[in-house]
Amino acid sequence: MIETILGKYNYWIYIALMMIGFYAMVAKENLIKKVIGMSIFQTAVFLFYVSIAKVKGGTAPIEWHHSHLYDNPLPHTLMLTGIVVSVSTTAVALALIIRIYKAYGSIEEDRVLVLEKEGGKGE
Repeated sequence: MIETILGKYNYWIYIALMMIGFYAMVAKENLIKKVIGMSIFQTAVFLFYVSIAKVKGGTAPIEWHHSHLYDNPLPHTLMLTGIVVSVSTTAVALALIIRIYKAYGSIEEDRVLVLEKEGGKGE
């Protein structure tokens, strides 16, 4: 049983990274820290999907031979698209944080919400 648990150490690493990212998104008040947490969470998902594509004894599917065992290339392809979306999402989030800072003078979520409720601008 211990060998099974330790043999899947990569899954424990993905779970730890996901929980770190999720914690940063939920518990932190700083908007930049929330974006970093989102990025860590997305990276954990990418690593998970790429790792499940590996087939024991498999090789890269570059040249087709009927007698060879190949790794699954589909998760790698999908994760390339995911990385592009991740970078775009991070860029838009950072641009919005800049606009929030210019409008309210703070990037702390609780401060921005109070200023928004008051209907006034920041400092």
